[in-house]
This record gives sequence, structure tokens and C-alpha cells, in this order.
Amino acid sequence: MAAAGFFYLFAVLAVASGAMVILAKNPVHAVLFLILSFFNAAGLFVLLGAEFLAMLLVIVYVGAVSVLFLFVVMMLDVDFAALKAGFINNAKIGALVGGVVLAELVALFSYRGLALAPTLSAASPIPAASSGITNTQALGDIIYTKYVFFFQSAGLILLVAMIGAIVLTLKHRAGVKRQSISEQVARTAKALEVVKVPSGGSVIPAAKHPEAAE
Repeated sequence: MAAAGFFYLFAVLAVASGAMVILAKNPVHAVLFLILSFFNAAGLFVLLGAEFLAMLLVIVYVGAVSVLFLFVVMMLDVDFAALKAGFINNAKIGALVGGVVLAELVALFSYRGLALAPTLSAASPIPAASSGITNTQALGDIIYTKYVFFFQSAGLILLVAMIGAIVLTLKHRAGVKRQSISEQVARTAKALEVVKVPSGGSVIPAAKHPEAAE
């Protein structure tokens, strides 16, 4: 009974906060409602026994993505009048798409014969009590054994994408001195010149000294 109460509490708050993400006029408030929606979704994952997904949702999405969105929105100079005008102009198209989705959901839930095949039923994320392992440990065991190739391939693809994004956005400015390690390593003693500087003198040659031109 307590689990059902927490489920309805988290579910209602998640749906309400998700709706406020769209309806909020202030982008900062929309991001805050998004964070609240993530917390409630994490609560639902905990009730399902998937504590790893719950912590992942809080740490990655709330701790990194949502906070990044919040900082970006706060730093941008958002024209709320133009934002509201664009919402009103696209209200008809949004209402049409929303009506189609609503009609599809009503038709789906009204179909009495809808049922999953026994072979397509989702497995429980909670391991058997006799196994003595947690959901996080079971998930780690299957990722790093059966799906280790796909897991490492996904990490390699993300690494290549990150390097590509850095290379595409990197711009070299003219007149900026940069370090060349290969030239420094290849430099010999012949390229160096020992200059004895008198007391109060300068290392700049007289021909290149600004006072020599006068």
C-alpha cells in the first residue's frame, strides 16, 4: 500500500513538472521544473528496483545536463515577448499534433485485446533473492561480459565524436605564439647565441633597438 502511494505521488509530480516545462514562460523556471521531473522519475526507478538507473538519472542529468542548461539559459538574453509570440503563432499546429497523439492514445487504450506475447514480456530488473546480488552488480556483470564489445564500441564512438567536435570548432588566431615541442627537441646548441649583457644594457641589438632609429 505504501509503495502504491509513493508511485502515484512520484507519477503525478513527474507529469505535472513535465507539463510545466512546456507551459512555463520563464526558461529558468522551465529548467527547474525539468530538474524536478528528473528527481521524480528517479523515485519511480527506485520503486522498480532499478537503483542504478535512478542514481544515473540524478548524477548525470540533474548534476550535469540540467545544471548546464540552467547556466546557459541564465547567461542568454532571452526576449520573452518574442518567445511568447512564437508560441502563439505555432499554437494551431501544436494543437493539431497534440490532438492526433491524444486520439492515438485513446485508440490504443480502448483496444481490449492488446497484450504482450509471453516471449516479449519484460524481465524483472531485480535479481532473484537467492542470488544475493544487487541490481547494480547484475547490470555490471552483464555489461562487462555479454555486452562488453558493444559497450566499448559505444565509448569509442563517443570519444571520436568528441574529438571531431573539438577539431571542427577549433579556430587558430593569427599572431598567437604556440609551443612546438618537435622544434624544441630538434634544436641544437648551434642555434643558440650567448650574449654578454653589460650592467644597465639591453639584449636587443643596436640595429633593432627602438632608440637606434632616432
